[in-house]
Amino acid sequence: MKWNIGCSGFYYKEWKDFFYPKDLAQKDWFKFYCEYFNTIEINASFYKLPTEKSLEKWFNDSPTDFIFTMKAPRLITHYKQLKNCKTDTANFYHLLNNGLKEKLAGVLFQFPPSFHYTEEKLERLLQTLDSSFKNVVEFRHASWWNEDVFTQLKAHRIVFASQSYPKGLPEEVVVTDSAIYYRFHGKPVLYKSTYELSAIKYFFEQIPETAEEVFVYFNNTWGFGAIENAKQLQALVK
Repeated sequence: MKWNIGCSGFYYKEWKDFFYPKDLAQKDWFKFYCEYFNTIEINASFYKLPTEKSLEKWFNDSPTDFIFTMKAPRLITHYKQLKNCKTDTANFYHLLNNGLKEKLAGVLFQFPPSFHYTEEKLERLLQTLDSSFKNVVEFRHASWWNEDVFTQLKAHRIVFASQSYPKGLPEEVVVTDSAIYYRFHGKPVLYKSTYELSAIKYFFEQIPETAEEVFVYFNNTWGFGAIENAKQLQALVK
């Protein structure tokens, strides 16, 4: 079982002096991050498309075995909600593939709470995502936690992103692929709260031995929680 443990982003000024050394230039923060973690989840692409040049720089600045998960633009998941956006999605895949090459581990599609489950929406998702990439889907409405969704995602080898989220969504690990994907968003305060070690242990114990690969990202980056919790999980895995 391969464990990929990291944070949702790296460019946080409050990490200076706590994680990044005081005298370390900001341009070197990413290289420093790569010394401690083997993966990163980039959320900035949700708001603005990265340039191929910036992706290539990340590719060149990271170790050979370092991998990236990139979040799909909100144009696709929130504004259009997969309607008539096959071209937008294909262009995003193309950009990531050119810039990150073999270091692209997955593409995360995170949908808003207003995106409720329907058969039509599920079919829209299945028809839009390119199966030649590792696709990860994260929902914010509880209606998507149902067996029909799990069955269809398994059939199309799409990874269901399980999560710890402070607004009443199920937190158990859902398995729809040989890879497991989990996001810790911070609870009870979204993006901020540091998890107790017992919560990290409970998650760790849920992972089935049959899993081939596990991706875990800590999105509680407002403060020091993401760094602390990621290191705790690394210690458990070791």
